[in-house]
Order: sequence, then structure tokens, then C-alpha cells
Amino acid sequence: MRTLDENREEEEEQRRRSERLKAARLWRDAALRSRKLRGGLRQLTLCSKNEQLVLPEDISEVEALNLGNNSLQELPEELAASLGKLRVLELRRNRFTAAPRALLQLDQLLELDMSHNCLRTLAEGVGRLTALRKLCVSHNRIQALPPQIGSLQNLEELDVSFNLLLGLPRTFCGLGRLRALDADHNKLNHFPPEILALGQLEELDLSGNRFGALPANICRLSSIKVLWLSSLQVSALPDGLCRLQQLESLMLDGNRLSALPPSFGLLQRLKMVNLSSNRLQDFPPALLSITGLEELYLSRNALSHVPEELGRLRKLVNLWLDHNRIRRLPDSMVELQNLEELVLQGNQIAVLPDHFGKLSKVNIWKVKDNPLIQPPYEVCMKGIPHIALYQQELAQAQPAVKPRLKLVLMGRKDAGKTRLRRSLMGTGEEETGSRGVELVHWEADAHRQLTFMVFDLSGDPSFDPVQPFFLSPGALYILVVNLKSYQPKTFHDHVGRFLRLLCAKVPHAVVFVVGTHADLCGEAELEEKMLDIHLQIGLQEAADVQDLRRRAEEVELALEQGFSVRSSSPHVLFYGVSDRNLRRRWAQLDFLLKRRLQVLSPVLSVSCSRSQRNMGRLREKLLAVAEHRHIFPNLQRVLPRSWQLLEELLLQSSELWLSWWSSARLGLQAGLTEDRLHAALSYLHESGKLLYFEDSPALKEHVFHNLPRLLSILNVLFQRERAALLDRLLGEGERGDKGRASLLMEDEKGAVLTVTHLQQHLEAFLQHGLLPAHVLRLLLRPLVQTQPDLQLIMELLQKMGLCYRVSQPPDGAAAWFRFPSFVRSEEPQEGSPAPPASPLFSMEQLHVQYSFPALFPPGLLARFSVQIDGHVVQRADSRSQIFAYRGKVPVVVSHQPARAGQEAETLSIISHASLPNIWTAWQAVTPLLEELDALLHEWPGLMYSVHILCSKCLRRGAASPHVFPGELLTQPRPDGLTEIVCPKNGSERVDVALVYPPTPTASSPK
Repeated sequence: MRTLDENREEEEEQRRRSERLKAARLWRDAALRSRKLRGGLRQLTLCSKNEQLVLPEDISEVEALNLGNNSLQELPEELAASLGKLRVLELRRNRFTAAPRALLQLDQLLELDMSHNCLRTLAEGVGRLTALRKLCVSHNRIQALPPQIGSLQNLEELDVSFNLLLGLPRTFCGLGRLRALDADHNKLNHFPPEILALGQLEELDLSGNRFGALPANICRLSSIKVLWLSSLQVSALPDGLCRLQQLESLMLDGNRLSALPPSFGLLQRLKMVNLSSNRLQDFPPALLSITGLEELYLSRNALSHVPEELGRLRKLVNLWLDHNRIRRLPDSMVELQNLEELVLQGNQIAVLPDHFGKLSKVNIWKVKDNPLIQPPYEVCMKGIPHIALYQQELAQAQPAVKPRLKLVLMGRKDAGKTRLRRSLMGTGEEETGSRGVELVHWEADAHRQLTFMVFDLSGDPSFDPVQPFFLSPGALYILVVNLKSYQPKTFHDHVGRFLRLLCAKVPHAVVFVVGTHADLCGEAELEEKMLDIHLQIGLQEAADVQDLRRRAEEVELALEQGFSVRSSSPHVLFYGVSDRNLRRRWAQLDFLLKRRLQVLSPVLSVSCSRSQRNMGRLREKLLAVAEHRHIFPNLQRVLPRSWQLLEELLLQSSELWLSWWSSARLGLQAGLTEDRLHAALSYLHESGKLLYFEDSPALKEHVFHNLPRLLSILNVLFQRERAALLDRLLGEGERGDKGRASLLMEDEKGAVLTVTHLQQHLEAFLQHGLLPAHVLRLLLRPLVQTQPDLQLIMELLQKMGLCYRVSQPPDGAAAWFRFPSFVRSEEPQEGSPAPPASPLFSMEQLHVQYSFPALFPPGLLARFSVQIDGHVVQRADSRSQIFAYRGKVPVVVSHQPARAGQEAETLSIISHASLPNIWTAWQAVTPLLEELDALLHEWPGLMYSVHILCSKCLRRGAASPHVFPGELLTQPRPDGLTEIVCPKNGSERVDVALVYPPTPTASSPK
């Protein structure tokens, strides 16, 4: 039995829930009114044949008729006589250029939809349809409404959006019953004064027009509830707008507002306000007094501070503050416990308020691109529950500060990275270079307790697929340059490409350029080369920034033109691209411009010989940079003592991997229960201490804590020195005992493996990337000692995208693996499935091309080759192409390096089919596009573009085919559009099915 207080609490909760739903219901009012008109009506849908409409014999009782999507240009004259009871008529998505005469005789119509046609005018006879309550003529080419529209005294809803209207007729004032008006995306150059006379108007959308000011007497719209004024170039709001007492939803995004009037707080019924993409530098204080606000959008402004009074807005459900300059969140934010959407990405937030886990209802949480240190970025990316567990752990256990920074040495193979590392650490002057990727811990300053995790990356191109895994945010990068071999003309190879690699993989990374072999250069030569490096770094950066700004200006111009202009002709830049996709592209370019590399100057020259020139200065420089709070704030972060203890316990184990239960036992020793262990392991994974893939069914039960041993495995597999690999196969692993050179072992079928067999396997590995599992186990001994260990390692390598299991092994053995980065042949291996017959594409060709103007990510093709293996069959791989099938549909992946006269490297995904079956080609390539987009998202600073090549140009053999924007892949096909003119040859038309997929792809190109 409930108490009185409990009943009151339940009633209050129901009241709050009702209020939250009220705003959502408001958006559905128009649709509901439309349904009421149709409720209980006798309905009929007809399809034309050869663009001709034949009416059934007896349709006199039909009250709702749907003739949409029929390509009609006229209606039968007998229509009016046959449909005496017609109330609702849908003619959308046809080819009408004017209102049919038969239509104007249907004076009993209550609802008419002629959207998505080719209307240039609205006939004067429309005034005869005096019973109309709803009229929709959106997405046409109407330049003016006839004066007779004022005769529609019963009209309640009017949609004239996406036309070419320059104004409204004076008679428009006569629409006294109008409740909803959509006039967005026209060419109105001022607020139509006729609208102010519509005292019953409740919903008004004027977005996307061309006027920059609102009338002072806009308060005459006393009944308005929904007001959309997006992208109007408005710079100030009149006080009259603040007197719209019924207003509940207000869209002002995409304007030029720098402040709100003080009287804005009078809008006490406001539930939703969108002020995104304006010029606000200060949080508008007037918003804080509207305590009933449920949705607040302030994205893409210049806010630097959020006031503590934000906590007053207890009813907020959605709060978007992304892409501002916010450094700190108010503690009161945790009181907004009704929040369901909280978007903070693209700011400068370092610390989240305590008790952040109280925001337990948040289900949309975006916080990337912030320098988060407390909780650590890796924890924050996991979501609110992980943040709550972290903060609870921090509150319950003794915190620990252990300054430790990741230090990455990179450069060409002959740069002297390993000698530099040994000189820095004082471990001698061994002449041998690194054997791949090496990890060592360097306690740089015992007094300060500062430790560097030093990753020494090989400059050998064979390690290109592996090295990007070790480039992560929050690290200090040393780019090592051999000053002896450096020449100005080799800047790109020694310096430029590495800087672009870092900028693409780790935007805003901190880079220190160090020149080695200074003792082999004269002083004048040394100074000249260091100055040249400094100047060329500046020139490359200036050129890249200029290119980004040019691209951003092109996007801004396209947005100003409006969608109607962009969709009018394929000659226009960004043809058909939606405003949403353009804004997304602009946001990416803006991110790239704001997150440039932090290259420390000047270039420091050192010598690793006995003189140790500038080595002490380099150590001090590294320590000073590491301890700089603004450069590396994460070095000061506080972790729970239990997390540090867990890491120490994991490092004590010498096993290759630990099961989940073994890790859980160590977690209990550290004081972590199982639910809190996930958060700690996720942090250690993201910060590079171990590997833990909780999203992988095959790997989630294992923790790969022994990174040095894993690196040793990768170093064995990705070296290309034939002699070193053969020594490992013939000897007892690292012990080098070759006593079994003539008779080594038996394979899985009991056959003897001789030296000749091993040499043949090695040749297949180095040319085609193929190795059987039993030879892999032999190659990796003693690092991998058991079959379960080998299976787990191969699962890990497949998860990383480094190899895949061959579905049809060459000799029928149980398991063969291919490492695509090792494929060297320009032709598929003998015995591979044959590629599609030549000519490859005899029908319609579908060709999606990715272009990389500055950098093609190292190892991208190899990893992509692995990721698509689950989608294709009968594949044949060569160095730069993959031929395969999806079902019975051929697909080709083709990589084209940049050549003379070609600006960019390209990666293409190609298929073909007959035009009626082109959907099968889309079905074949779409999963591959999504896999490639997922890989490219790992390169947040990468500049690339996507295009769909014109099939007519390809069939013609054009050297430079026309390209359509890749953003069209993510957009639905335009209604009524069947063909697109090829700008390269105006007489040819491309079927829309060759440009737009049947359904938009899930990913969006940049």
C-alpha cells in the first residue's frame, strides 16, 4: 500500500515526464492534423503505365487518391467528374510543370500535395480550391505565388519550402486561419511583412533565406510556438522577439549572433533553443533564467566559460557544447540529472567535475578531442559508467602520482635512432641498429621520479603496417635526422613525410627534431643544413595550411550558395551535397587547421660518438618539455593507487598472456573488484601499457600484458632479411643451434620438413606473404611454445589487421596465413583464383576512388586487405591489386601510387553489373567502403577525398573522368531524379543508380 508521499512523488514524476514529451508532441502536430483529415477516408493508390494514367471504372466513392511517383505531366480531364467525393490528392514526385486543369476543378479538396515536381508557377486558378486546409508545393521552382492564394480562407498548413520565392503577395494577409507555414530555403531578401498579419500562426520556418534582420514588430506573431530562423545571417535579435510568450522551440543556428538581448529571459515557455554556429564568446546569461529549458544547443561558437549557474536548468535533457574553447565545466553540471545527451567534443577540457557519474541517464556522450587528464582520456571515452567507477575508485583508495611519458624515436633507417637512445640512457655505443620496434624504460631523473617509456621505431619500410599502432596522443616524438646524409633536395624523405605522418595520425603532437652525426659535418655545413631543415619545415607547414584554408573557403562558398544552387547542375562544385555533409566537411577542415603539429625549435644537432656533443642539453630539453604543464598536462594526472598496483602485478608475470580469470585474481590483490577491473584494463590498453580487446569475442578473455615479448614476435614476422629468417627456421630460435639442419621436424600430416621445404616456404612468405601455421610456430620459437599460444597470437594479428587466414590453403593443410604487406608480385600467385575475364568491365562500371594528396597512410592497403577478407571469396592478391568476388559479383581493389603529373595517390574499389542489376554491384562494394572508412577514422588528421567516377567517362576510356562528390554515398537518392548530365560531355547522361547507392552508406567521407 502506497503512502501519500509516494503517490505525490509518482504524480510529480508523471507530470515531469508529460512536460518532457510535450515538446516532442509539438513536432508531430502537423502530421497528426494531416492524419485526422485522412482518418476513415476511402483511399486509392494508382500507378501509371508508360507515364499514362488510366482511371478505374468506378472510383466515385474514393476520398483519398495517391498518384505520387508516377512521372506524370498531366491528369485525365475526366478526373474531376469521376471523383466527386475526393478530399485528399497526392501528386508528389511527378513531372508537372503547371497545375493540371482537371485539378483546379476539384473544389472540394481538403489536402493537396504537389511537392517534388517541376512547377515554375502556381496557377491563378488555385484560388478556386477554397476548401483547402493543407497545401504542399515544396521542392519546386516557383518564383512567385499568385494573388489568388489569399482566397484560401480555410488554409491551415502551407509548405512552399525549397522554391525560388522572392516575396509574398499582399493578399497573403488574408490567410487568417493559417497555423503552419514552411517557407525555408527560398530567396527571400527580407522578412515578409505579410506574415505578421497571421495572428493564428503557430509554426513558422524561414531558414535558409537571404535576409539579415528580423522586424522589430515580430511580436505580432502572438500565437507562435515553433520558430525556425536558421542560416539567415542575422547578427542581432529585436526585443520584440523576446515578447513571443507562447514560443516553445527556437532555431537560430547558422547566424552571426554575438549576444542575446537581456529580455531573452522572458521566453519562459521555451523548451528548445539552438544557437549553434554563431559568434558567441560568452555564455548568454539570459538562458540561465529559463528554467524550463529541455534542449540547449551551443555547438561551434567561441565559448570559453560555462557559468556555475548552469545547474539551475534542472530540466535539461540535451546539452550540446561541442567545438568551443571551454577549459572547465562547472561543478553544478552534475546536478543536471535529467541529461540524456551531453556533447563536449572539440574543447579544451582537462578535468571533469567530481561525482560526474550522477549523470547516469546520459546515453549520447561525446568527449573526444579534449586534453582530458582527470579522469584519463581513455576512461572518459568509455562513457559515463566508467567515469563513475573511476571516480569512486579514486575516492576510496589512496591516489598515486607516477610521472611517466611515452617517448617515440622515429626517422629513416640510417638516422641513428638506436645510438641516440643508448647515448641518452648512458648504455654504451653499440653499433647495431634496432631489430624492429623496441621498448625500454628510461628513468631520466630519479629525483623528479620521471620515467620515459621509450619506443624506438625501425626506419625499415617493412615495419610500416606495425608502427602506426605505437603513435598515440600524449607522447613526445623525436624525429631523428642524419645530418651527414641530409641534402635540401631530400627534405621530404628525411623530414617532411614523417611530419605529415604524425600530423595525420596524431594531430597536435609535440615533435622535437634532432640531427645526428654532427661530428661528421663541418660547422658551416652543419649550420646550413639545420637552417635549411628549419626553413623547409615552415614552408611545408605554410603550404599545407594554405591548402586547408582554400578547401575550407570552397566549402563556405558552397554553403552560402545554398542547396538549391548546388543541386541545379553537376558543373557546380559539391554537386548535390547536403548542407549537413558540407558542415561536417568544414568541421573536419577546421579541426585540421586548429590541431597542427607542435614542432619545437630550433633543430638540435648532437653527436653520439665520444664527444657526446649537446647530449646533456638534449636531456635537459626533454625534461623541461615533459614537465611543461601546458604541453603535457597528462603527466600530472592522479591515478588510483589500485590501478598502479595492478600494473605492477601484471608486469611481474613472464607469461605471454593472461586469462581473464588470472587477471581478475591479480585485480583482487590490487583491491579491484571485477566490475572496476574493466575500467582499469581499458585505461592500461588505451595508454599503451598492454593490449585488452573487450569488444572481440575471440580475444576478450585474454590480457596481453607482456608488450616486450609481443614486440619481439612482431619483429620476427616483419623483418625481410632472408638470411635472418632462415637462421631462425634452421636453428633453435634465438639459441642458434643448427644441429637439426638436415632433418628438422614433421608437419601436421607427418611429412618430414627438410631444409629445401623450409626454403620454399620462406620464398613463398617473402614473395606472396604465405606461411603455414606449423612453420610459423617454428619461426617464432621460443617466443611461442604451445599450439594454444600460437592460435591466440594469430587471432591477435588478425585483430590488428596484419594477416588473415587463407580459406583455401595451397596444400590443403589445416591453416595457412597471408601477410599482405609481404606480397611483392605484381601478378597473383600461381594457383590463385583467376581474376574476372578481360575486358574487366564490359557493362556498367561502379568506381569509388579515395584520393590522398599529401600522405597515403603506411600499411593501409595491407590492413584493408585483411579487413575485407570476411566479405569476399575467390580472392587473388598482387602487390597493388586484389581481385575477388562477393557472391557472384566481381570486386577489385586497386592502389595507384602518385606519379609524375598525378597529384595524389589513390585507392579504388570497383565493381560492375548490368544497369538493371547495378544494385548488386553496390551491394558488393558497400561493405568494403565501410571497412575502409573505419580504418581511415584511425587517422583523424588525414587529408583525403572520396569520389564516384563517371561511368560514361570510364566506358569512353577518358584519361580524366568526371568525378561526383563522395558525400553522395551517404545521401538518399533525390526524389524524381533519374539521370545526371556528365559535365565532361554534355550529350551523355549518367543514370542516377550509378552515382547514388540504393541506401546511404553508414560512414561519411571527410
